[in-house]
Amino acid sequence: MASSLSLLLAGVKAALVVLAGVALYSPRGVLAGADAARVLGLLKVSPDKAVELLTDEAEGVKFALTDGVDVAGDGVIYFTDASHKHSLAEFMVDVLEARPHGRLMSFDPSTRRTTVLARGLYFANGVAVSPDQDSLVFCETVMRRCSRYHINGDKAGTVDKFIGDLPGFPDNIRYDGEGRYWIAISAGRTLQWDVLTRSPFVRKLVYMVDRFVVAVPHNLKNAGAMSVTLAGEPVSMYSDPGLALTTGWLKVGDYLYYGSLTKPYLSRIDLAKSPAEKAQE
Repeated sequence: MASSLSLLLAGVKAALVVLAGVALYSPRGVLAGADAARVLGLLKVSPDKAVELLTDEAEGVKFALTDGVDVAGDGVIYFTDASHKHSLAEFMVDVLEARPHGRLMSFDPSTRRTTVLARGLYFANGVAVSPDQDSLVFCETVMRRCSRYHINGDKAGTVDKFIGDLPGFPDNIRYDGEGRYWIAISAGRTLQWDVLTRSPFVRKLVYMVDRFVVAVPHNLKNAGAMSVTLAGEPVSMYSDPGLALTTGWLKVGDYLYYGSLTKPYLSRIDLAKSPAEKAQE
């Protein structure tokens, strides 16, 4: 659930499209977006608000929560489906189940083919193509880790570790053009979440209560952003106890912009005036 954006688009009658992930698709301002709400698929959104559904299934399995997206230099779109079982409205149910419902996929506009690159992922989230175009990094929220998928080279088609044991739950990831990836931490690690991740019994109890009583998840705080090198080495960390579900961060010049999954705002941090914490893996 990369930077969330709700748009009432002309041409999609009475349909609220929630873009959980978005990336520039062409120099003419065309966007590739992962719709996590009603259309449930990968979209092409033009500057005139025209919307085209590119794909909504792979290997006969429909998407339920299309999420992160990035576009490679050759035009291939890489994206994730966080869960083929639960929708955006039930994303916390998927987190509590902690089952591998997610997939990493690619869509080639020239052939209109959707290919599953990695399956069995735990809430597959943000995606960022590397600057050399030979690999991409994707996040798994539940596992608090990011992995690298090799697009080209001797390791093409394989997945290996990029960074693990993150200080919170990763969401979106973006390359800043300056040698750093910025990983959105939607919520920091807490004692309550540690208990949940280690105990299936406790998760089941919370699942039963939250499913029927509470729509907004509890104990989500200390959200922020973490920068890492191209090799996955931690560099800096920005966080705030009052932030929760800040799912997308983007560095532009000396500012770090961020938005929220649940709140209608866009804010920024002046990096020149705000010293970062030292990030540790």
